[in-house]
Amino acid sequence: MGGFLLTGPPATPEAQAAKSREDTHSRVRDSFRAYAADIARRRKARRWYIQDLVRRYRFYSEPDAAVLEIGVGTGDLLASLRARRAVGIDISPDMLQVAAAAHPELELHELDAECPAHLGEPFDYVILSDLTVHVHDVAAVFRNLHRYCHRRTRLLINYHSRVWQPVLGALRLLGLHHPHARTNWLTTEDLTSLLWLSDFEVVKTDVSTLLPAPVPAAGLVNRFGPRLPLLRKAALVNWIVARPAPRPVAAEELSVSVVVAARNEAGNIANIVDSVPAMGRHTELIFVEGASSDDTYARIEREVAMQRRSDLTVSGLRQTGTGKGDAVRVGFARAKGDVLMILDADATVSPADLPQFLEVIASEKAEFVNGSRLVYPMDDKAMRFLNVIGNKLFARIFSYLLGQPLKDTLCGTKVLHAHDYARVARGRSYFGDFDPFGDFDLLFGASKLNLKITEVPVRYGNRTYGETNINRFRDGAMLFRMSWFALCRLKLI
Repeated sequence: MGGFLLTGPPATPEAQAAKSREDTHSRVRDSFRAYAADIARRRKARRWYIQDLVRRYRFYSEPDAAVLEIGVGTGDLLASLRARRAVGIDISPDMLQVAAAAHPELELHELDAECPAHLGEPFDYVILSDLTVHVHDVAAVFRNLHRYCHRRTRLLINYHSRVWQPVLGALRLLGLHHPHARTNWLTTEDLTSLLWLSDFEVVKTDVSTLLPAPVPAAGLVNRFGPRLPLLRKAALVNWIVARPAPRPVAAEELSVSVVVAARNEAGNIANIVDSVPAMGRHTELIFVEGASSDDTYARIEREVAMQRRSDLTVSGLRQTGTGKGDAVRVGFARAKGDVLMILDADATVSPADLPQFLEVIASEKAEFVNGSRLVYPMDDKAMRFLNVIGNKLFARIFSYLLGQPLKDTLCGTKVLHAHDYARVARGRSYFGDFDPFGDFDLLFGASKLNLKITEVPVRYGNRTYGETNINRFRDGAMLFRMSWFALCRLKLI
C-alpha cells in the first residue's frame, strides 16, 4: 500500500510574500553584520566615495533643515549635512550601533522602511542613499515616505548605475568590494515609474563619480567627466530629486504682490495700474523706481495718492541701488502677498496674462513659473531678429544648466511663492551678487532648491512708450559670463 506525505495547508499569498520579504531582510542584516565587524577598513576604503556623496548632498539640501535618512548605515553622511534635526532609520542593529558610537547627536531608530512608522513632524529632506538596491519592495518604501513628507519635502536618491554591475562584481571577487546582499539593480526609468505610481514626481536627474577612488586626477575627472556626453554614460552614481505629487489650493485663497521695476517708464505707469487684474484674495501693485531721467516717480506718486481702484492697492518705492535685480529685491522685501510676481514696466507682456500664472502656482503643477514669449506669434517689431536668436541660444544653455527645460529664460515675467523666495534669499550667498537683471538670481536659486520650474506662454507686444533699457551686445556678453558662472556653481560641483 502506498504511503501519503502529510503536509499542512498551502501558504497563503500573503504568507508567501511575508516570508520572501523576511528572507531578503535576513540576508541584508547578515551582510551588514559582517560589514560592521570590519567597519574600520570599510570606512577607509569608502572615504573618497563618501566625500563625493557628501559634497553633492550638501548641494542638494539646505543647512538647518529637518533631514531623515532611510538606511542610515554608519551615519557619516547624515551627520555631515548640518541639519537642525537629523533622524536615521535602518534595518540593521549592527550598523545602528556603529552610527550611534560615531555620531551620538543623531536620532536613530531600528525600523523597516517598508512598514509604516511614526517619527514626529514631517521632514524637509528624505535621503535614500544606496538604499534601493537592498530593499525587498521599493514601491512599498516609496508609498510609506508620504507620512514623513510635507508639500515642500524633497526626496534625494542616489544609486549605482547598472553599467557598473560587472565592475563591482569583479571587485567583490577580488576582495576590494564588500559582498552586499543586493536584491535590485533598478534604472532611472524604473525608479521614475515607481515614484510616479507612489504619487511622487521627479524634478531632476543627474549622474556623478567616474572614479570612486583616490587615484591621480580623480577630482578633475569626477568634476568634468560626467558633463561630457560619452563619459556621462559611464558614471557610477545616478541621482534623482523628487517631490510629493501636487496638492492644489484655490487661487482665491492666495494674496498676490506684483512688482514692477520702472526706470524711464512714465508713460506706462497709469496703463499698468489700469491693466493689472485683481487676483486671488487681494492684489497689491508695487512700483520700484530708480535713476529715471523722466517723471516716472512723480507718476507713481500720483497713482499711490489716488488709489483709484478698490480692488488693487498701489504703492511706490525708490531703490537706493542700481539695476532691475536690485529693484526686484527691494519690491519683494516690501511685498505682503503669498505669491510674488514680476511684471516688466514696458508692458510688452500684458498684465492680463498674470492670472494664468497664479492658476499654475495654485495648482502646484509648478513652484516657479517663467513666462515664454517664444510660443505664440509676437508683434512684428516686438523683438529684433538677433534678440530672438540670442533668446533661443540662452534658453538651450540655461535649460542644460538648470536641469529643467525652458524656452525663454530672458522673459521678465516670473512668479513664485513668497516662502520659496525667502528660501532663495537665504541661500543667495551661495551664488553671491552676480545678477544685475534679477531673473537669473531667481532661476538659479529655484534650481538650487530643486523647485519644479515650468513656463507659461504669453503674447509679446510692441513697446508703446520709451526706449528699451537693454543693450543686446553688452548684456549678451554678460549672459555668457553668467552661463559660465552657473556651470561652475550648478554643474561642476
